[in-house]
Amino acid sequence: MNRFAMRASTGLAACGLTAVVLTGCGAGQVSQMATQEPAVNGVNAQAGTVSLRNLHLRAPQQKDYVEAGSSAELLFVAVNNSPETANKLVSIKSNVGDVALTGDPTVPVSGVLVVGEPDGQLAALEKTEAADAVTAMVTLTKPVTNGLLYDFTFKFENGEATVAVPISAGNEPRRNKTGDTQEAEPGAHH
Repeated sequence: MNRFAMRASTGLAACGLTAVVLTGCGAGQVSQMATQEPAVNGVNAQAGTVSLRNLHLRAPQQKDYVEAGSSAELLFVAVNNSPETANKLVSIKSNVGDVALTGDPTVPVSGVLVVGEPDGQLAALEKTEAADAVTAMVTLTKPVTNGLLYDFTFKFENGEATVAVPISAGNEPRRNKTGDTQEAEPGAHH
């Protein structure tokens, strides 16, 4: 074997070894995009054939907590994954308040039920099969606050799920302008 052939084969072997080493660096790794969640306020869950998406309470908070006796809106989207059977939301229960449903809570075959109107949505969805708006209002029996999760049980005709639901303050300002923030009075010395 001549010198040129020996150098070429050594160079090719080094390139092959480098390619194997570099390929091995990513082995077993999960890409960041594969585990990235969508940028929504709420959480997701499954109740039988119904997928619950973007579950959250909209409760504008003016103090350290939202007081018992206040109302909060439960917002979510229910997707019926069954191509054969419609499903109906029978009830929603929680230990932090009583939930009142209005409108027709039927999730059509392979369809969507939108409960509440998400922040930033100015009008009802363009593609809807039912004209009735569905809402889920929670009359709080206990105080709630941002940063904590509260259990809600969703009961459908065909499925049930208990979900830890977060609070979204919505687009409302957190503090009112008339005194919840401490400001120095004129002429006060520190």
